[in-house]
Amino acid sequence: METWEFGRTLRRWRDRVAPEAVGVQAGRRRRANGLRREELAALAGISADYLTRLEQGRATAPSAQVVESLARALRLSDTEHDLLYWLAGHAAPGPDLVPSRVPPSVQRLLDRLSHTPVVVYDASWTLVLANEPYNALMGETTTWRGLERNAVWRNVARLPSRVVYTAQEQAEHEARLVADLRLTASRYPADRTLRRLITDLTSGSPRFAELWDAGMPPPSADTSRRKTIDHPAVGPITLDCDTLFVALDDLRITVYTAEPGTEDADRLALAVVLGTQSLQL
Repeated sequence: METWEFGRTLRRWRDRVAPEAVGVQAGRRRRANGLRREELAALAGISADYLTRLEQGRATAPSAQVVESLARALRLSDTEHDLLYWLAGHAAPGPDLVPSRVPPSVQRLLDRLSHTPVVVYDASWTLVLANEPYNALMGETTTWRGLERNAVWRNVARLPSRVVYTAQEQAEHEARLVADLRLTASRYPADRTLRRLITDLTSGSPRFAELWDAGMPPPSADTSRRKTIDHPAVGPITLDCDTLFVALDDLRITVYTAEPGTEDADRLALAVVLGTQSLQL
């Protein structure tokens, strides 16, 4: 692997990306032609220090997940996407691996929802991206690492969440996620990363192991429902939560909206404004 070439290519592609094209507010005082390191790092979910080391050739073994996150944040074409993998010493993902790339058509959809809370997961329920309104509503996701980025783990491990569930709703949600992950495992039996995820979930969570071993069918479909978010600044917000499945790319896109003219719509708008401002400080 040509480590320096990887870093030089990464820097060149970073310089060509207009901040506004990826939802970053440029501001008045700006010397960088494209994205700043800290901006790309935030979009990719890695630290600015690690990105610096990658660009300078002091970090030489980026994981496939990191490469995918960088490719997505930089809006690379298919050819550039595969080239970045090659420069990092990885084979580009094939059809036997869980896809995590956001294709241009889906990215255009997300761009049109730039003021609406949206989160995207791959078929293993590992976070692919969350936009600024989502982070403002639900809490910052860019600091999540490893299993923290997996929605199955966050639920079965009962990590802190602003979503308010009854005990029954939580149990059904966990069962639904595990059942969907089981279907994913049947579609991608050769994916080592997926197998390792399932092993980690099984060893780390008795609740996951119980659901996985039971092999129960999922509860009734729950692609559209209302959820209450307990926001620390504006209080409870009840929203419509719709999950869209992108069949060809095996992605899950969850969108949070409020009925116009309601108190929940006002609270959502305020939460997004307050959260977005704090994220940019």
